[in-house]
Amino acid sequence: MQRAAYLLLLMTTIFWGGNAVAGKMAVGHVSPMLFVVLRWAVAFGLLYTIGHRQLRSDWGVVRPRLAYLSAMGFFGFAAFNMSLYGAFLYTSAVNGSIEHAGIPMVIFALNFLLFRQRVFAGQILGFLLTFVGVVLTAAHGDLGGLLRLDLNRGDALVLVAVLVYAGYTVFLRYRPAIHWQSYMIALAAAACLTSVPFAIAEYASGAMIWPDATGWACIAYTALFPSLLSQVFYMRGVEMIGANRAGLFINLVPIFGTLLSLMVLGERLHGYHVAAMVLAFAGIGLAEWSGRRRAAGDAG
Repeated sequence: MQRAAYLLLLMTTIFWGGNAVAGKMAVGHVSPMLFVVLRWAVAFGLLYTIGHRQLRSDWGVVRPRLAYLSAMGFFGFAAFNMSLYGAFLYTSAVNGSIEHAGIPMVIFALNFLLFRQRVFAGQILGFLLTFVGVVLTAAHGDLGGLLRLDLNRGDALVLVAVLVYAGYTVFLRYRPAIHWQSYMIALAAAACLTSVPFAIAEYASGAMIWPDATGWACIAYTALFPSLLSQVFYMRGVEMIGANRAGLFINLVPIFGTLLSLMVLGERLHGYHVAAMVLAFAGIGLAEWSGRRRAAGDAG
């Protein structure tokens, strides 16, 4: 089961790395709020097509939990992506990557504050190793350049995204016992509907950009892979090994995002990319080894 969880979380972070690339590519081709609405509208259409019968079967469980499902859809799916895509209009990829890497630590903190779930030394050390890998990637190998970062409102939006997604991850523990198709249909519908007012405000301000061919390609990718497959894989991974352990994998997102940028945008591979990947995987491996030892000790 551990290996299956690792594979699911690895695929999750690869697809999410592509989400960051798609978000950067979409700038100027589709406006952020409209991007989120259309992304989740397409995802909902796909999900409902394949899962409407399952939803009818699960409706007796879904209906009394609609408030929870709507909140999870808004915060985890809509608010997170609106903050992230909006941030790309103002901040650099360097700032965003470093700040995005704070999600695992926020998960640790929320789990401790809300549920008194302890964090162990191996997990902290593992997080620090993965964080160094992310910082190395984001700084393009020049750690001294971090002192010259220019923070702006885009960075504030990334921090909102970090807090929102960490909270979403922690509260996955309350997910109702329904089929993943039913769960995803409910959350995708909530994400689409709750993001519509933001798109209306974007239109009213004159900032709306209707998607061109590139914009539609970004929407199609994000609807299928980050919106659908990644969310299902991530939920299952959290269910299998817990939020603290699964959350560390999020620090692979900026690294895979960089590698995908190399392939898609034609950027060059540098030695610090390789060093960052080694540090990130070593950190996750150390945290997982520590977590398994602790779990085995508690069972004994």
